[in-house]
Amino acid sequence: MAGTAASSRASGREPLLGIGQVLARLQPDFPDLTPSKLRFLEEQRLVSPARTAAGYRKFSAADVERITVVLAMQRDHYLPLKVIRAHLEAIDAGETPALPGATSAAAFLGAARRLRRDELLAEAGATSALLDDAVSASLLPAVEHYGDEALGVLRSLVALRRVGIEPRHLRGVRAAAEREAALVERAIAPSRRADAADKARAAEHGRELAGHLETVHSSVVRATLSRLTR
Repeated sequence: MAGTAASSRASGREPLLGIGQVLARLQPDFPDLTPSKLRFLEEQRLVSPARTAAGYRKFSAADVERITVVLAMQRDHYLPLKVIRAHLEAIDAGETPALPGATSAAAFLGAARRLRRDELLAEAGATSALLDDAVSASLLPAVEHYGDEALGVLRSLVALRRVGIEPRHLRGVRAAAEREAALVERAIAPSRRADAADKARAAEHGRELAGHLETVHSSVVRATLSRLTR
C-alpha cells in the first residue's frame, strides 16, 4: 500500500523534494537530521517517499510534514519510534488516539509549538521566579524557546509549589535521572558506531530503555506511597 501511495504521488502534480531539499527545510529546527536519519525513518516505516526511475527518493509536502511531526515528538516528548508509528497508523486509519506525553491527538498532529518564556509562564500559570528556580535546579533548560514537555513540567512544578514542594527539593530527581541516563548510555555504547544510521538505531534503543526505566521508577514510587498511606 505504501508503494502504491508513493507511486501515486510521483505521478501527481505536487512538487516533490529531494533529500537535500528536505534537509534544507528541516535542519534549522532539527540540526541533527541527516540523510542517514531520513533513510532510517523510512526503514522504520514512518515515511514512504516516492522513488524516481533511477531510485532516488522524492518527498511530498505531506511526507515533510510527517517527518516534522515524528522528529518533534522525539525531541519534545522523547517517545520511541514504535510508539509514534503506532499512533500514526491509528490516525491514518481514522482513529483519534491520545498520545503518551501529549495532551491529545490534536497536540500530536499539530505543528510542534515553540513557546517563548512569557508564553510558557502564561500557559503554565507560573511565576518568573519559579521558572528561574527550575532552571537553577536543572529541571528545565535555560533556552529561548520551550516545547510542550517543558510546559507540562512547569505546570507540575506549579502544583507542587502549592503544597510546599519547591524545585530545590527536587534536585535528587535530576541526580537520579542522570544516573539512569548513564545506565542507558553504557547499555547502548557497543552499538554506537561511526555510521549515522547505527547512531540513530542506538538512540532509538536508548529511548526504549528510558521508557522501561520510567515504568520501573513510577511503579516503585506508587508502591512506596501505598505503604506510607496504609
